[in-house]
Amino acid sequence: MNYRGVVGILLLVSLSVFAQLKTKITAAKPAISARSTQTGVIPDLPRRVERFRQVRMPLPEGLSSRERKLISVLVDASRYLENIYWRQVDPEGLFLYQSLRASPRPADRMLRRLLWISGSRFDLTDNNVPFVVGAQGAPGGGFYPPGLSRSDIESYVREHPEKRAEIYSPTTIVRWHGNDLEGLPYHIAFRGFLEPAAKDLRDAAALTPEPDFARYLRLRAEALLTDDYMASDLAWLELKRPKIDVIFAPYESYSDGLLGVKTTFGAAVLIRNAAESQRVEGFQKYVASIHDALPTRFEASETGRETPLEIMDSPFRAGDLAHGYQAVADNLPNDPRVHEEKGSKKVFFKNFMDARVNYTILPLARRLMPADDAAKVSSEGYLLGTLMHEIAHGFGPTFVRNQRGEKINLREQMGPIFAGLEEAKADVVGMFALEWLVAHAALPKQKLPEYYASYVAGNLRTIRFGAAEAHGQAEMMEFNYYLEHGGVCRLASGKYAVDYQKLPGQIEKLAKELLEMEATGDRTRAEDWFKHYDVLSLQAQKSLDSVTNVPIDIDPIFSFPQRVH
Repeated sequence: MNYRGVVGILLLVSLSVFAQLKTKITAAKPAISARSTQTGVIPDLPRRVERFRQVRMPLPEGLSSRERKLISVLVDASRYLENIYWRQVDPEGLFLYQSLRASPRPADRMLRRLLWISGSRFDLTDNNVPFVVGAQGAPGGGFYPPGLSRSDIESYVREHPEKRAEIYSPTTIVRWHGNDLEGLPYHIAFRGFLEPAAKDLRDAAALTPEPDFARYLRLRAEALLTDDYMASDLAWLELKRPKIDVIFAPYESYSDGLLGVKTTFGAAVLIRNAAESQRVEGFQKYVASIHDALPTRFEASETGRETPLEIMDSPFRAGDLAHGYQAVADNLPNDPRVHEEKGSKKVFFKNFMDARVNYTILPLARRLMPADDAAKVSSEGYLLGTLMHEIAHGFGPTFVRNQRGEKINLREQMGPIFAGLEEAKADVVGMFALEWLVAHAALPKQKLPEYYASYVAGNLRTIRFGAAEAHGQAEMMEFNYYLEHGGVCRLASGKYAVDYQKLPGQIEKLAKELLEMEATGDRTRAEDWFKHYDVLSLQAQKSLDSVTNVPIDIDPIFSFPQRVH
């Protein structure tokens, strides 16, 4: 398809990018049909589906009829973001998913389930391997014209500096307009979905008895139609212990493999777990002191800013929160301007965390760690490690300075490697923070081995995703670093033991290394570091291959039907 000519015409007549994608999907019909899928999938499709454990995520008890109605409206709004997500990541995969809806064949139903789990034709937990024969994924997904490389864009921006802002914007789709690249704003490209989503948010605002939450919902509805999320992000951070909340925005850039800046839409309906939230609130008072103890100095921080911690159950998720890696926590918003002015909110999905620990972390520890180490792995240890991980996302710079002293967004400076680097930084600095809390008597000293064992068990779980997924890339790097320096040792049995004397020092050294990469904005240094450490050894792969009966992740089943059109 000639995108230059088509997009030029589309822009002139004010059509959305969805029209382009729809045309592209229609053109693909002869190549991808229900009939072709009978022999058009890779042979190990059943094994890939079996790696995901279906887990029900029901609504919590005790909700009023009005609260249930409010949640239902938020779920309806979230489904519109689901529709956008597929069109951002893999519109051809969406067509295939829809084409299999009425098929009675078990193989087609299995394929349809894996398409939903992945949100595309690519296994997001296995280096983006296509499980549909002939599927070709581009690093830029649906965000950029086919065939465009990062160097092409960087060269174009050097010649057209006035285009930089729109091309690097996290909320535009880059397309050719004649011989020029342009950024088409999301609120134009996806208006057909965003307008009804905004209406749902306004309807939800009328249902909630909490005025601050109603204000946030109205501001977020407005933001959907302008791509200016800052006012609503600030209002979200100002919410005080909301019983019902919602994540609803294009926040994460994991799917942009070209520049690493384009954000995908995602949503999560949240119901506060008051008892658990109150239990972790006490950690907020230590954030500034932990920041001051970090082994690397940098310009920006969250010292003294908002860091609300909320333990929530999520009875429904959509978009980038529904597919592939099932997040158990989030640190949001990602906008560095919001971080500087207000801070960020740490949200923990308790029902998802409980499922991860029970179905993957504990069984994996029993299979891949010696008995004395496996016995130390705990739900509490994993929760605290995750809690510190999210707090650590708030540490480190959000901008770097160029040679002229101008601020540049760190995400833009680092490119696609930023996602893995930031996840690794949060992991390792989070463990550094746990050590600090123990050293300052905020947590019991005798629990420290439990925290280390739970952390290494989490590494073993996440490296199964491969280096193409940001969390897998990060934890593979961490795990290999500890193996190289003796903090973790592979035994003759194929299991992995923790050296509780060596690991603390290695965590501090690695935290310093990763923070320095971000503080300097040295993309080459970070890319070379990950190239060295993001290679899974044959021995490690053999150990992981021996635990096929432990699910790689969960497949959540909600009380509300999951739909996309």
